[in-house]
Amino acid sequence: MAGLPSLENRHCAVFDSATKPLTVKQAQPLFTQLASGWLLDADAKEIRQEFRFKNFYHTMAFVNALAWIAHQQDHHPDLEVGYNRCLVRYSTHSIGGLSENDFICAAKIDALNP
Repeated sequence: MAGLPSLENRHCAVFDSATKPLTVKQAQPLFTQLASGWLLDADAKEIRQEFRFKNFYHTMAFVNALAWIAHQQDHHPDLEVGYNRCLVRYSTHSIGGLSENDFICAAKIDALNP
């Protein structure tokens, strides 16, 4: 991946049904580029992180910023939102596992400094 811009400066790609999900070995170098707090499941099907906030207002401000990123990238996470928390789960559903898009979006969320 030498020569590529950092994940947060990249844009999500469009995949067709022939695209294969990343293997654990392919996902690991991308995962190491994310801020701490993200979890990569054992079979590399998703990455996730739970973000904690002071109150509902801050939680919703984060969700709105995340929604803007998702819209801009046309790549959408699964969210579970509560009073002072938001669980963010990324997986590229169209290919049945992780793609670089998941890591690009996670890096853009990291740049928000929640």
